[in-house]
Amino acid sequence: MNINILLPHKEIFEKDKLSSVSITVKNNFVHSKFKNNIKIYGQHVENPIFKENFVGIKNPKLFFKSKNKNLAFQMCKKITNEDNCETLIEIHNRPYLIHFICKKFKVLNLTLFLHNDPLQMRGSKSTSERIEILKNVKKVYCVSNYIKQRFLEGIHKDYQKVVTLYNGISFKNKILRKKKLIIFVGKISYEKGAHLFVNVVNQIANLYKNWEFKLIGSSQLGSNNLSTAYAKNIIHQFKNIGNNAKYLGFVSNKKVNEIMEIASIVIVPSLWKEPFGLVAAEAMSKGAAVISSNTGGLKEVVGKYGITIDDINESKLKEEIISLIEKKSMLEKIQKISFENFNFKSKDISKKLDGFREELIHFLYKD
Repeated sequence: MNINILLPHKEIFEKDKLSSVSITVKNNFVHSKFKNNIKIYGQHVENPIFKENFVGIKNPKLFFKSKNKNLAFQMCKKITNEDNCETLIEIHNRPYLIHFICKKFKVLNLTLFLHNDPLQMRGSKSTSERIEILKNVKKVYCVSNYIKQRFLEGIHKDYQKVVTLYNGISFKNKILRKKKLIIFVGKISYEKGAHLFVNVVNQIANLYKNWEFKLIGSSQLGSNNLSTAYAKNIIHQFKNIGNNAKYLGFVSNKKVNEIMEIASIVIVPSLWKEPFGLVAAEAMSKGAAVISSNTGGLKEVVGKYGITIDDINESKLKEEIISLIEKKSMLEKIQKISFENFNFKSKDISKKLDGFREELIHFLYKD
């Protein structure tokens, strides 16, 4: 079996610059029994992880066409030239590439991974586009039931091709000693609710001086460049709160997980409907208590093993944070149940994905 994975062009498949799609691909790869047969295609980087399995593609200088289409074209050209048998192509988060590939290359076996709301993505916004996708793919993997339901809106056949495959998270079988630390991790944007966290910390930091508060992230994934006025304003406010409020900027996923291992509470106050909630899942895998909004995929990730807030606002968030700070037994109880009931281990998710791959290859190439 040969498995070819296509990343979105914006993904930087380097150790310290991974964002959500690359993290998921990495975690699935580590545990896959097919790793010797996997090639991961993406934009060229100098030091990719899994060098033996990564194929970096450069765009020509002064290239003004679609970079994602060029990635897809170069990948498919390479695959068809090699004349591989039992080949699957896994497209991550670019639905419009399904039509493009099918038009250029007639006989390839495609699957699609959806990490975002398909009704807001090019190539899958309309019911007719999604029906066309189902005609041309063997499977659609959705990172949550919420995303699966969104994809299936208005669709009444071929729905068996659409399955939920949660993001897999690296998991260690122990909780480190927690510190009095509360963190926000993510893109510094309105949709992520960064201002709710900063405004609450501004009100309580002086009341709980033995607690530390950290804001981690930037307005641009993989970079500390602040490209929005919102992010600049939020970060400026946070830096002026006091000595126990620290802004770290963008840090690697490895460093984020190290901080989560000692954090007592992780705040995920999203105002948009998170497709999955990677930060929440990573926090729970480290035994942190999660306080999140009760929307989108966060309902499935956090559920009854953390604190979820309907119609989240500053007042509600403040109340829940103070409650956990002041009630140590409640905090420790939530930390314990979030860790002991964690259901998104990358080893298990990867095994499930490999099972789907085997089924597809058996069906496609059976005698």
